[in-house]
Amino acid sequence: MLAMAKVIDILDSTLRDGSQGEGISYSVQDKIHIVEALDELGVKYIEAGNPGSNPKDMEFFQKAKELKLKNARLVAFGSTRRKATACAEDGNLQSLLAAGTDDVVIFGKSWDFQVTEILHASLEENLDMIRETCEYLTKRGKNVMYDAEHFFTGYQKNAEYAMKTLRAAVDGGATVLILCETKGGCMLNECREITSAVVKEFSNVVKIGIHTHNDSGLAVANTLSAVECGATHVQGVLLGFGERTGNANLSTIIADLQLKMGYSCIPEENIKNLTPICKRVAEITNITLEPGLPYVGQNAFAHKAGMHIDAVIKNPLAYEHIAPETVGNERVFLMSEVAGRSMIIEKIQKFDSSITKDSPVVSNIVKEVKEKEHQGYQFEGADGSFELLVRKAIGKYQSFFKLHYYKTSGEIPLVEKGLYAFAQLKIDVDGHIQIAAGEGNGPVNALDNALRSALKPFYPSVEQIHLTDYKVRVLDSKSATASKVRVLIESSDGTDSWATMGVSCDVVEASWLALVDSFEYKLIKDIEKKYQKLI
Repeated sequence: MLAMAKVIDILDSTLRDGSQGEGISYSVQDKIHIVEALDELGVKYIEAGNPGSNPKDMEFFQKAKELKLKNARLVAFGSTRRKATACAEDGNLQSLLAAGTDDVVIFGKSWDFQVTEILHASLEENLDMIRETCEYLTKRGKNVMYDAEHFFTGYQKNAEYAMKTLRAAVDGGATVLILCETKGGCMLNECREITSAVVKEFSNVVKIGIHTHNDSGLAVANTLSAVECGATHVQGVLLGFGERTGNANLSTIIADLQLKMGYSCIPEENIKNLTPICKRVAEITNITLEPGLPYVGQNAFAHKAGMHIDAVIKNPLAYEHIAPETVGNERVFLMSEVAGRSMIIEKIQKFDSSITKDSPVVSNIVKEVKEKEHQGYQFEGADGSFELLVRKAIGKYQSFFKLHYYKTSGEIPLVEKGLYAFAQLKIDVDGHIQIAAGEGNGPVNALDNALRSALKPFYPSVEQIHLTDYKVRVLDSKSATASKVRVLIESSDGTDSWATMGVSCDVVEASWLALVDSFEYKLIKDIEKKYQKLI
């Protein structure tokens, strides 16, 4: 009979500590959606904000009372009572009670410097504030978790007093003591030694937790180290963002603890949802999911070198520490000048399973890829353009129109607010000449609108295409304004997403090339879907 994995309680602070990151601002509805995502993942606690700090957080807690959560418990966050203020008269504590959560996190000072120089309170008064606050909330039916702010720094400066602050919280009824590495400067050996001292002193009466920041790049490492020393409650932010350099990244911590270290953090069947949930939270937050994130980033299982790709195709264990599908991610072979025949075959066989590694067409494709990348293309980020290149080589490409000409012009000052540019083009669609014009907030936007207008009578589905991202990279900065540029366009039709690319010394031409690839990719896929339905 297998032994049960030791349980680690996960508290996600995306909506509280994470929201302190630069450029991050959640609406009440955003918060609701993130709570639903985290609940689906299966974390135990969601620290959803400080109801005493702003009306939006209080509005959220009132609306959240209607949520039917399956796994998670909402937590309200606040500070100990104010100096020289009774708990019953402290507005922050009354807001915590009004939030209506069964669980609350209270933070207080553990570093004597913070007490005397920031709060301007006596050390004894701070202990009273901690104890009385925990006691006040506990007597009103709340499960109190105590965040010992600056605990590691406080312990290093005055260990005796730092431990007294923890004792005050326990005496007040706190059930969890969270050691906060607030400044993010603690080294691994320091984290281990201090956590071990607290576990030895208090783990027989309360749970010990860890909350780290990433200022030294050690937030995840310090968290795992604290767990090894006996901490059973872990706090962090799902994607690691937050104030300064961010918080401990829970997507990494959960995977490390559950897949590598034998702990249970979320329901076992939910670990496969880790990547999709991270993508959803990134989308709600309006940020791009960092490609290099362990486990959940798009590059976490991406292979580019030819020898690596060849080995992974034969056996993924050669270069992958886990199977990507374990965390809901997928293996990616990046198309590049260093990719070998195995990579090419893997891609080509999606369109024609009869082609083998020794087929002559493979050599032709490899040669063209290398030539294109020498010109400045980088197909690892433009699968749509690479697929079109392969289709042209193997005879599974269809041209949907022929360009006669396009021209663009700009207007300063503006003729009309928001309209900076105009475009005109002439195309041939199966012998039918179509002339169209477009206007927009730039030449590329104007060209996009003109091309849609020209193609719509023949291919109505082009209206479904949205450009979701547009990037320009200068390839030769020494040439200044005559530099060659690479344009990457990401597109979506609401169901699928794809990326295409163009390279030229003219940014408009590079954009046109990427734009044409985007439209042709969509139209080819539409034809194939229609054909699949017929058979």
